[in-house]
Amino acid sequence: MLCGRWRSRGRPPEEPPVLAQVAAPVALPSPPASQDGGPKRPGLRALKKMGHPEFDLATLSPQSPRLSLCLQCSTPPLILPGSRALSGQNLLPSLVCTHHQGPQGKWTLPMACPGRLLQGLTEDEDVQAMLRGSRLCKIRSRTWQKERLYRLQEDGLSVWFQRRIPRAPSQHIFFVQHIEAVREGHQSEGLRRFGGAFEPARCLTIAFKGSRKNLDLAAPTAEEAQRWVRGLAKLRMRLDAMSQRERLDHWIHSYLHRADSNQDSKMSFKEIKSLLRMVNVDMNDMYAYRLFKECDHSNNERLEGTEIEEFLRRLLKRPELEDIFHRYSGEDHVLSAPELLEFLEDQGEDGATLARAQQLIHTYELNETAKQHELMTLDGFMMYLLSPEGAALDPAHKCVFQDMDQPLAHYFISSSHNTYLTDSQIGGPSSTEAYVRAFAQGCRCVELDCWEGPGGEPVIYHGHTLTSKIFFRDVIQAVRDHAFMLSPYPVILSLENHCGLEQQAAMARHLRTILGDMLVTQVLDSHNPEELPSPEQLKGRVLVKGKKLPAARDEDGGILSDREEEEEEEEEEVGAAEQKRRAKQISPELSALAVYCCATRLRTLRPAPTPPQPCQVSSLSERKAKKLIREAGNSFVRHNAQQLTRVYPLGLRMNSANYSPQEMWNSGCQLVALNFQTPGYEMDLNAGRFLINGQCGYVLKPACLRQPDTTFDPESPGPPRTTLTIQVLTAQQLPKLNAEKPNSIVDPLVRIEIHGVPADCARKETNYVLNNGFNPRWGQTLQFQLRAPELVLVRFVVEDYDSTSPNDFVGQFTLPFNSLKQGFRHIHLLSKDGASLSPATLFVHICIQRF
Repeated sequence: MLCGRWRSRGRPPEEPPVLAQVAAPVALPSPPASQDGGPKRPGLRALKKMGHPEFDLATLSPQSPRLSLCLQCSTPPLILPGSRALSGQNLLPSLVCTHHQGPQGKWTLPMACPGRLLQGLTEDEDVQAMLRGSRLCKIRSRTWQKERLYRLQEDGLSVWFQRRIPRAPSQHIFFVQHIEAVREGHQSEGLRRFGGAFEPARCLTIAFKGSRKNLDLAAPTAEEAQRWVRGLAKLRMRLDAMSQRERLDHWIHSYLHRADSNQDSKMSFKEIKSLLRMVNVDMNDMYAYRLFKECDHSNNERLEGTEIEEFLRRLLKRPELEDIFHRYSGEDHVLSAPELLEFLEDQGEDGATLARAQQLIHTYELNETAKQHELMTLDGFMMYLLSPEGAALDPAHKCVFQDMDQPLAHYFISSSHNTYLTDSQIGGPSSTEAYVRAFAQGCRCVELDCWEGPGGEPVIYHGHTLTSKIFFRDVIQAVRDHAFMLSPYPVILSLENHCGLEQQAAMARHLRTILGDMLVTQVLDSHNPEELPSPEQLKGRVLVKGKKLPAARDEDGGILSDREEEEEEEEEEVGAAEQKRRAKQISPELSALAVYCCATRLRTLRPAPTPPQPCQVSSLSERKAKKLIREAGNSFVRHNAQQLTRVYPLGLRMNSANYSPQEMWNSGCQLVALNFQTPGYEMDLNAGRFLINGQCGYVLKPACLRQPDTTFDPESPGPPRTTLTIQVLTAQQLPKLNAEKPNSIVDPLVRIEIHGVPADCARKETNYVLNNGFNPRWGQTLQFQLRAPELVLVRFVVEDYDSTSPNDFVGQFTLPFNSLKQGFRHIHLLSKDGASLSPATLFVHICIQRF
């Protein structure tokens, strides 16, 4: 067993820290007791029962080599059970495949050879061209068009690019896993505006996840552009196919290659210390040197070949997983299918059967011999727990699993506010790319602030501010091209109309001509025109939310009274009298397009609500929505069970900050609009709410929010009905917050937040671990009482503790309580803007008790 002391930063802790250790045991939850009251024992040893003469139990015992992933390329080694690799005087498990064996059977670890991501692609002409690099023209504007060198790194995970002024190394790369899409030709706003000098066949756009701007490029030739388009597609496909274990091995070897300063495939103690700091662990020098010497079997102050393998194996050791495995496998150190079934039953897995256990063995076991005999080794067990099936999110909820045939008012709908903005609402730029990004995040309701534009063409921008303007027709084209790439379910265009009659007619013309049959222009069911259709009925269709003329009007358009006007952001507008007059006009052409989403003002909910009018939509500021929640309570919930309500942020949020959407969801509000361009916990909650159901942007509301006669009141939800207990065990490979400072090591703590009705909201956290972001251990239990679990979101947050300033954000993951799986689970962390932090994970044990 490995242990160590860790260097403190010399600051007085406000709470007791957890001392970091490399392989310290963690107190694990006990398995359920058997009916006779004693602890549940693992099943009979499978090998003793099988009695296969050709299968030697010793080949899989801890004293002899055990098949594992190649630590260089992450593929299983082609070695028969029982084979051994000689290193000094010790027999060590082989962690290198035959591809990386040296002459005469000696094992080597060529740190400069391509990693797992490039395996199978090393001979690919497109990837070879990317490895050599290309001089591509980066296009920012009509005048800023610079040639830069772009080159794929040997790890296959990142692309290095040249800058005119050299910056920190991390500012010269982008990662393949952060790419949202690669578009060919003039398929971005930037290239359509500024790329006219380059033929479309030579152009490509790399769009990133999160807030990073698009990269618009032009290659010297069309063939070179295609090489990058095809090459990036192959790398992204290969990356998506990699398991979490393979990503981990690839990750550690990329750092190993960087730490080998002289590239001699040998590691001095100084290089080992550098490696440890790179992977976010600050190990005591004496302990680190002792570990180094224990692996230095050649006694030459250098680690090479199998010595490096042994060091990495000790570093990557997961004692808490080994303890769980041995609890069920017993003395023969392999899991039979019945023993794996016991583990699945203790996990609370739905549909845990012997056939299911056998399927998992065939899916995740790496050792072919063990697989043939339906046995799972520790490596296969770790592969399973690190897979999506071992994650906290129920895999069955990743696809569309909910009933999509109910009226639109029965769903939470992912909604965006001021969708056109990429920054603040005072002076930030407007862009059609903001709509593309919103659709890529599953948004189904986008906002268009429409104003009078030049040449009879309406424009979109945040009125009376310094935000830039974009043409209405360009936004509608972006809707046509990108709205249904991620989700097939309907999109709602929320129009805030400040145009005169003439340009309103132009808006209606653009909607009809550009969207064509996608646009809903009449009711689907003429026998029930007042009933809202379902998302299933509206697949691939676009709805317009706008003002509707009364039945009696003149042919030239009408003037709407204040009582009939939708409560939009008018309280925040300070326009001229002419603009206000135009805002109260509606053209017949545009009015005709408001079929199922007719904007109206919500007058009152008391003393008695008016008869339901499902096709009417009310827009409320967050302030008025909160007032209704406090004062109307159940009446507001009943209103939202039959009609759509849109909530938007106050105009006083000049920096485009967000409000918490949870309070609005608690009352059944469907269209809770947020500033998608502003990251923060509010957008984390939004992403968590719509993480399930295929990320299609529609989530069925709980039954208590759909019934017209419901008695539910979020302010009075009743007594606790559920207990959630989470034991935070360990974390793995947390990212460094400052990659440019080698000595900057995080002191991680874990906070678990419950977001639901006010009585359920809570947050609890662990102690912090000093100087260890690589494999910190806590073993602390946090418990929560829930009154309305069907509305709860659970947010796991990792922060870097700081006694003198606010803690720094490290990573998070948010998901609905009803999609949370019990048992031992990995939480795969995300960055502030929602990008994967792979291989960073939390390992927890989850227990849910309902009463």
